[in-house]
Amino acid sequence: MARKTSRLSWLLLLSLATILVVGHSASQNDRKAYIVYMGERRQDEVSTLSGLHASMLQEVIDSNTGPESLLYSYKRSFNGFAAKLTEEEAQKMAGMEGVVSVFPSKQKKLHTTRSWDFLGFPQQVERTTVESDIIIGVLDSGIWPESDSFSDKGFGPPPSKWRGTCRASTNFTCNNKIIGAQYYRSNGDVSGNDIRSPRDSDGHGTHTASIAAGNVVNMASVQGLGSGTARGGVPSARIAVYKICWLDGCSDADILAAFDDAVADGVDLITISVGGTADSYFKNSIAIGAFHAMRNGILTSNSAGNRGPGLATLANISPWSLSVAASAIDRKFFTEVQLGNDNIYEGISINTFDLKKEMYPIIYGGDAPNTTEGSQGSLSRYCLPDSLDQNLVKGKIVLCDLLVDGEGAFQASAVGTVIKGPRPRDSAFSFPLPASYIGIEDGNNVYIYINSTRSPTATILKTKERKDAFAPYIPSFSSRGPNVVTPNILKPDLAAPGLNILAAWSPIAPISEVEGDNRKLSFNIVSGTSMACPHATGVAAYVKSLHPKWSPAAIKSALMTTAEPMSAGKNPEAELAYGAGNINPSKAPNPGLIYDIDAADYIKFLCGQGYNTKILQLLTGDNSSCSDATNGTVNDLNYPAFALSTPPLRSINRVFIRIVTNVGSPTSTYKAILNSPLGLTIKVTPSILSFTSLGQKLPFTLTIEGTLDKFIVSASLTWDDGTFQVRSPIAVFAP
Repeated sequence: MARKTSRLSWLLLLSLATILVVGHSASQNDRKAYIVYMGERRQDEVSTLSGLHASMLQEVIDSNTGPESLLYSYKRSFNGFAAKLTEEEAQKMAGMEGVVSVFPSKQKKLHTTRSWDFLGFPQQVERTTVESDIIIGVLDSGIWPESDSFSDKGFGPPPSKWRGTCRASTNFTCNNKIIGAQYYRSNGDVSGNDIRSPRDSDGHGTHTASIAAGNVVNMASVQGLGSGTARGGVPSARIAVYKICWLDGCSDADILAAFDDAVADGVDLITISVGGTADSYFKNSIAIGAFHAMRNGILTSNSAGNRGPGLATLANISPWSLSVAASAIDRKFFTEVQLGNDNIYEGISINTFDLKKEMYPIIYGGDAPNTTEGSQGSLSRYCLPDSLDQNLVKGKIVLCDLLVDGEGAFQASAVGTVIKGPRPRDSAFSFPLPASYIGIEDGNNVYIYINSTRSPTATILKTKERKDAFAPYIPSFSSRGPNVVTPNILKPDLAAPGLNILAAWSPIAPISEVEGDNRKLSFNIVSGTSMACPHATGVAAYVKSLHPKWSPAAIKSALMTTAEPMSAGKNPEAELAYGAGNINPSKAPNPGLIYDIDAADYIKFLCGQGYNTKILQLLTGDNSSCSDATNGTVNDLNYPAFALSTPPLRSINRVFIRIVTNVGSPTSTYKAILNSPLGLTIKVTPSILSFTSLGQKLPFTLTIEGTLDKFIVSASLTWDDGTFQVRSPIAVFAP
């Protein structure tokens, strides 16, 4: 399945596959799914929305095909629908009264024993009974309900606020832990290994759900690797499952249908480790869903994306959601390759296979082309499926020149594979056979050895683990900023563990994701911002359990201002890689001050972004308007971070306006502590804030002056009263 973990399956595209596009005559087949987004639903029109959507369809297409073209009618939490339209019909629809945007329903992709301990969040941390009333909506590939991580032993009935349903079937039932489950498939096609129920045949949804809210499970491991106690951030919380992802991806139409339900069902938080391209806010299904979730008091946690380390590669960037980068924990997996000349090279993988140190012949993939299928050495060196000659490879270890999933070597009956390549060796993958990924220099030495002796041999050892003293840092795959829609909103917001994370898995899903890998395991080690996102969701749920009335922005502010600063020495992209820093679950519930933002503040922000009164009234369902008084610049949005995109060597004079709310000590005096780099002058006015009560709000301004003489310059503002340190990152960078 194409997913947003760092499996790097996209590398298979280097194969010389040809995609044939078959033409159709003018018919229903010419239509494809589009989203027609119409903003907030008005309470007085809920009962008539389905009829409205149908009549709008009939206005732009033949009345005979109208009904079958309607895929979803969104009406529980916002207004809109998904329908099959031609491009011309979509353009007509976009011009109709009441329409905010029309955009194609694209396929998005799916983007832990040690991680919580590494974050300083022990199992015995202070918790309240409110935690069992917290409901996390998991929008993903479903769930494996029989996993120990989701047992309802000791759980009472669902919270009374729960309004959702369980789409039970002969092979799926809910319980008092998994209190709701639905699935969405707008094209109706369920084939192959997909299952027409909320059950997870992929493993991804089970993994993410258990990271956020899985039960405590002792002795969890992947055949001995990563052994320990697996648990979620809020083990007592409930889970509501919304299956939006299938083996071919996750469609925008299904994503919006799930948001529509989740918000109306009464979830407290939404976690969605899915993404595509970072489109404008209201042509992006996740940003739209998160906007209406925010208006209903629900924080949405998003994965940042796995297209790093390039800049401007983030998938989820809306200011009203939490965008989470992946960070490393202090555990590293490595797999050694031993040659017949006794040289040992260290690579990386998750190798549970035991060759018992037996030596096997080793061959270079380029010397074993499957000529009967037209393969040549220039292709077989990559070990792609069908490129290797089984007669030459069977029973041998094969050296390959491309980091792929091992399917080609596995298919050709190789004993194992050694892969060499230039990509960073930070995330460890599982393969369907013994494997290790080594660097170019070591790989070249292996190649030289193969050609230096008549009978070269090698073996691949089982994976071992050791402490990673370099952690935390941001691995190469995690997407980087800046925010391509609004550069002066810092994204990602923060980082959380996403490298080599052990969590629950669907036993029917191969841990290597290669068909024919028959290991049936209840846990798996996976990397990706998909794993980071539910870590942040778990912490957000923990904060909400202690502060049930806090707004989504208040929770997000608490997570960001208590995050542990990270090092630009480890990640030169600095805040564009890790945002405010690495999440700190123990500090997050007690931030001292919060930067709160309500729906009206976001409307002012959108006014400043060029949205007009007509569109905003559709978005809000009220009489919101844009005027000189309400036009808010991006600098005025009360964000808990400061970002400024500016050309190098140009004079800077930028003022940011912020308001902080006291949630720490009733009587307290905070002093501004600035960490300013050379070349920039940063001032805070006033530099002292004196509070006399909880809930009191005080404003301040932050001014940046000077010039930028490098790609990015990092600074920070910390409000300190001796008890609480409220830190906000300041990033000035070139566009």
